[in-house]
Amino acid sequence: MTEALDNRGTEVELSGWGHYPVCRGREILGEDLERITEDVTLTRGLGRSYGDASLPAAANRIVAGSPLADRILSFDPETGVLRAEAGLPLWRLNRLFLARNWFTPVSPGTHFVTLGGMVAADVHGKMHHVDGCFGEHVLALRLRVADGQIIECSDENEPELFRATIGGMGLTGHILEVEFRMKRIPSPWIWQENRVCPSLEDLLVTLQEDGKRWPLTVTWADFLNRGPTMGRGVVMSGRWAEAAEAPDAPPKFRSPIAVPPVFPSWLIQPWMMAVLNQLNYFANRHRAASGIIHPETFFYPLDTLRDWNRVYGRRGFTQYQCVLPTATGFAGHQRFVEVLRCMKAPVFLCVIKDCGPEGKGMLSFPKAGMSYALDLPVDGRTQAIVDALNEVVIAEGGRVYLAKDAFTRAEHFRAMEPRLDAWLAVRRRWDPEGRLRSAQSVRIFGDQP
Repeated sequence: MTEALDNRGTEVELSGWGHYPVCRGREILGEDLERITEDVTLTRGLGRSYGDASLPAAANRIVAGSPLADRILSFDPETGVLRAEAGLPLWRLNRLFLARNWFTPVSPGTHFVTLGGMVAADVHGKMHHVDGCFGEHVLALRLRVADGQIIECSDENEPELFRATIGGMGLTGHILEVEFRMKRIPSPWIWQENRVCPSLEDLLVTLQEDGKRWPLTVTWADFLNRGPTMGRGVVMSGRWAEAAEAPDAPPKFRSPIAVPPVFPSWLIQPWMMAVLNQLNYFANRHRAASGIIHPETFFYPLDTLRDWNRVYGRRGFTQYQCVLPTATGFAGHQRFVEVLRCMKAPVFLCVIKDCGPEGKGMLSFPKAGMSYALDLPVDGRTQAIVDALNEVVIAEGGRVYLAKDAFTRAEHFRAMEPRLDAWLAVRRRWDPEGRLRSAQSVRIFGDQP
């Protein structure tokens, strides 16, 4: 069977969304996900995880691509329970259901992600402090496990496998189908309120206070401003608009503007982004504080630019995302930011979110506290910056998000993840020979290439 797959697979250049690292691999695409996952080591969705989580463990290895397996299999309008193939992308789900006043219970910051990817990364979003991760709303999964069996798992059937798969980065089985509960909304429009904050402390306090009143919160923060106002930014809070507040017509979905593939790596410099950050900060001081906005503008602002990752050039970039627990207090956040200040880290974009309690996924990322997502262009200092940040995260009892990671060392991840041994035990039970693996699992878990 492997030889047949080799003949059908197409050799391509593979990378995550950060364009780092890049490898050669063979990707098999097909509508029958159950068939194409036979004898392959990993299933890959849209490739929008930032680092090496969706890359083959070694060059020229085969991965199964799921995007053609995208059918909705059932939907119950009374309960909102939907079952679909794992390759169904979130953008298509939104286009089908938003106008009918349904929305996915949890959405990440991009709608270019498959349902299988949402489970594997156990995505979270602007609603985590209220609704948790996507896995909290998943009712059942259909998996092909390492020995070829097809397993239906849930909280009632093979619950350990179910919990290990949620946030398990595709390493416990190939996700074939996902069943979850959609959320009914009063309208497909968002009512948003913006609050400008002159310092990091004010930003974090405002974010936490707004989380008590608003179901959707997020911040943009400026970490290229090296002075005493480093970390100033804007808190954006929102809720679904009531029918009486919203426009009569549903929102029209926009075609993203394509970014040309012509950006040399040296073109975008930190000083340029610092100027743009200043303009953005002062522009928000003069905008209307509240009003109705398009749901794509609120949930997926960067998706309006197709292939925006090209602006970093061939060097690529990484998004370092961590969570600092509530118990760390503001002093812990100061220690984290001081690393960025002392190392002059080129943080081109920073998003901070308020996280609620830890979810049921055995390796799910969020825990009660604040998460930082930092976009960093890859250069000779990136590893040192990540190492230094990870030392602070470990000391404060936090952890990093595997869906974004490309640089965390195995010893650092083990030090920050007390649940790892339990997850590894479940993984070994279902895959004792280590057949399912990725470039990330080789780097962090010591798998064989």
